Amino acid sequence: MEKVTDKTEALSAIKNETLALENVSDELKADKEVVMAAVELSSWEFEDASDELKADKEFVLAVIKINVDQFDTASDELKADKEFVMTVIDLSGWALEFVSDELKADKEVVMAAVKESGDALTFSSDELKADKEVVMAAVNESADALEYSSDELKADKEVAMAAVKNDVCAMEYVADELKADKEFVMTAVELSGWALEFVSDELKADKEVVMAAVKKDGDALEFSSDELKADKEVIAIQNKDD
Repeated sequence: MEKVTDKTEALSAIKNETLALENVSDELKADKEVVMAAVELSSWEFEDASDELKADKEFVLAVIKINVDQFDTASDELKADKEFVMTVIDLSGWALEFVSDELKADKEVVMAAVKESGDALTFSSDELKADKEVVMAAVNESADALEYSSDELKADKEVAMAAVKNDVCAMEYVADELKADKEFVMTAVELSGWALEFVSDELKADKEVVMAAVKKDGDALEFSSDELKADKEVIAIQNKDD
């Protein structure tokens, strides 16, 4: 297909969805009005924009506001520009996926990202995944962020409990040693009986633990040992809950 060089013709065709940006001249791929018209219909059209526009802060920010994933298409220079990156992360913590490795290891940048979207922790450097302050901020925003933290912090009672208090499902990512820690587990099942699903087999057979879980949520009995499922005292508590 012959490249379209006339701006008016290009704008009309793009708006009528009969022309893709890849089929316009290099000059029009560098034209903000033409490119934005295409991007507004499909943000992925930004991939065919000129290198000049991919490095234009104002223009790239406008595109990111439409679809943050297009930060991946921006110039490497912008992905390494801390001031610009901080602006983008204020819009979406998920933008951390696309920044330079240096900024993925920058605590200020990562803290801003996880406070906005806790699960963005997955894109941070290994060092910051082991930083307690960063991980606490992440799990307070999203309990699932515990999955991306270091093994050491998965075994940290304060961090793990912060995640579990946010959402009991975070028990899945807690270190095995805490799943077998009766004191920790008792606190968890007293928050939500459903925590029993994730504890050690030994504690699923511990009557005190199971009683506490069932007292909180009767249906949690399904996660206890077979022996306790048939225990009259436990069943009585379950019936009381029901």
